[in-house]
Amino acid sequence: MEEPWLEIHPDFKLNGKTYILSKLINVAEAMQFEGDKEEKILSEFLLNWLYPKDTLLANTSGSTGSPKTITLDKSKMIASAKATGAHFNLYEGTKALHCLSANYIAGKMMMVRALYLGWHIDVVTPNKFPLSQTKKIYDFAAMVPMQLQHSIKDLHRIKKVIVGGAPVSPVLENELQSLSTELFATYGMTETITHIAIKKLNHRTDEEQKLNAYVALPNVKFSVDNRNCLIIDAPGVTSQKVITNDVVKLISETKFSWLGRADFVINSGGYKVHPEQVEQVLDLVIDAPFFVTSLPDSELGEKVVLIIEGKEESFPEIDYVGLHAFQVPKDVFFTDELIYTTTGKINRKKSKEKLNL
Repeated sequence: MEEPWLEIHPDFKLNGKTYILSKLINVAEAMQFEGDKEEKILSEFLLNWLYPKDTLLANTSGSTGSPKTITLDKSKMIASAKATGAHFNLYEGTKALHCLSANYIAGKMMMVRALYLGWHIDVVTPNKFPLSQTKKIYDFAAMVPMQLQHSIKDLHRIKKVIVGGAPVSPVLENELQSLSTELFATYGMTETITHIAIKKLNHRTDEEQKLNAYVALPNVKFSVDNRNCLIIDAPGVTSQKVITNDVVKLISETKFSWLGRADFVINSGGYKVHPEQVEQVLDLVIDAPFFVTSLPDSELGEKVVLIIEGKEESFPEIDYVGLHAFQVPKDVFFTDELIYTTTGKINRKKSKEKLNL
C-alpha cells in the first residue's frame, strides 16, 4: 500500500535545514526530550505523521458539537494541503512561517503542507508576537486574530496570510485595508481538515465587500439545516457531510455569510439575537476586550447583557447606535480580567462563572 505521508518533498526545509525521513524522525525524537512545551507538541505530531499508519487522532474544538477526539485520514490531509497550495499558488520553495501550536489542526496542517509541497518553513513560538522572533521575509503564514493584531507593523514581510480560529473584528479589519499583504479569513474545523472556505479581508472588489461572504474551495458545496446551520459537503477531505453549529446566511451552494453560533443565540422576548453580530457593532465603540451573553429574565425569557474587561468608571457611557432595540444590552458587568482559551478566544462560560452570573 502506498504511504505518501512517508515521502518528504526534496525541497522541504525546516528552519533552514534539509532532511531525509530518518533524519527528521531523529530530530523529532530528540525534541521529545530536549524541547520546550510547544516543541514537544510539534515533535509528537511529526512522529505520528511519519509513522507507517494511515490515520492519526486529533481533537475538535466543538464546531459540530461537544469537543471530542476524532480520527483523520492522512491521505485526506495531503489532499487538503494540495488544495491550499493550488488555491494560493504556494508550491515548492515557498517560504513559510509556522507560528501556530501543532496541538490544533491549523498548526498540524502547516507542517503537512511544508512536508508534502516542499516549503521552506521556519517554526517560531506560537505567541502573540510571531514576527518579533524573526527578521526574514515570507511568502505565507497562518495566524489567529490576536497574532495578526500584534503583527500589523511587520506584516509587510509576509506576502499572504490566512487568519482563522476566531472572527476578525471590524476595527482590526479596518486596519488591514492599506496593507500590501494579501489577507484572508478562513472557515473550517478539525472535521474538515482545516479551511474549506476563504474570505478576502483586504484588496476586495465592491461586490466582495458588500457580500462579505466566505467562498468555497473547489469541490466543496454548502447547504443549511432547519436551524439555518451550515452543512458542508467536501468529499475531498471528509467522507460524510459535516453538520455544524454555525448559523449562516446561505447565498449560494458555494457562498455564505457567517452570523454566529447556534449555541450562543439569545431568545429575548421572541427575538433571536446573535451575540457575535452585536459584538461587531460594539467593537467600534468599546476599546477593551468584551463579549455579549445572556441571563435569565422573568419578562423576556433571556436578556442581553454585556461583560467588559476593565473598570466601570472607564466606560461612563456606551453608544448603542447601530443596534436594534432588542439587541441593546439590558445590563453591563465589569471584570478585572476575562478568561481566555489557549487559542486566544474569550472563554464565555468561565468568564461568566467568574462573575457568579
